[in-house]
Amino acid sequence: MKYSGKDFYNKVFELVKKIPAGKVTTYGAIAECLGSKSSARMVGWALNSTKRKDANVPAHRVVNRNGMLTGKNHFDGINMMEELLVSEGVKVEKNKIVNFSDFLWNPCSNK
Repeated sequence: MKYSGKDFYNKVFELVKKIPAGKVTTYGAIAECLGSKSSARMVGWALNSTKRKDANVPAHRVVNRNGMLTGKNHFDGINMMEELLVSEGVKVEKNKIVNFSDFLWNPCSNK
């Protein structure tokens, strides 16, 4: 099912809230799960929006397809995304998740 606009953002927020602590997923996996495989950037925009902060969405658990912390500049403090992940047991080196597949959560199989 495809979503658009505000509804898409809300669906992104709902899905990201389900990511367990100590796990991560990707922008693309979220987009695909929401039926809009080519909308990974729109997922990023949703997670960088002011509304995300208001909704207490754990956006630090969303990384790019290679496990890179590409959204880290959108957090208060340059290392905040990494600090939050490390506090949940995720190992990060040079802005990348170590053993990425061990921490990867599939949003479509865990709805």
